[in-house]
Amino acid sequence: MRRYLVVANQTLTSDDLVELINERAKAEPSEFYIVVPATPIMEMRLEVAAMPYVGGLPLIPASPEQARALAEERLTEALTQLKDVGAKVEGQVGDLDPVRAVQAALKAQQFDEIIVSTLPKTISRWLRQHLPCRLEKCGLPVTHVEAAAKQKSR
Repeated sequence: MRRYLVVANQTLTSDDLVELINERAKAEPSEFYIVVPATPIMEMRLEVAAMPYVGGLPLIPASPEQARALAEERLTEALTQLKDVGAKVEGQVGDLDPVRAVQAALKAQQFDEIIVSTLPKTISRWLRQHLPCRLEKCGLPVTHVEAAAKQKSR
């Protein structure tokens, strides 16, 4: 049985990632373990958005607690969605740093491949940090899934 470590946050339920997992699950017996790094994202605060701001709207980083809560919500949604399509899947929220989150998962379990899902390259912080290349240093094949800019509503 092939075991995949899936690393994603904002793109966890993207059509592209779900399709890849579904294809892998149908091709051969597979298990998927999702790690959602509790990466703080920037959020727009409506109370300050009304103020003029040169270059766009002001963005405030989410607190670590907010980031973890959002990662938990995304994980719960993804586990339900993937189980509904027949994938054998488990997961956890990990460290805010995606490399450390992956390393912790690799210490606890063995995997055959890492699947990392990112936002489109024009806006992906993980791609600016060269995350797929950095994960290759873990010694496993890495498949990168770049989510489409627009996703279907769920």
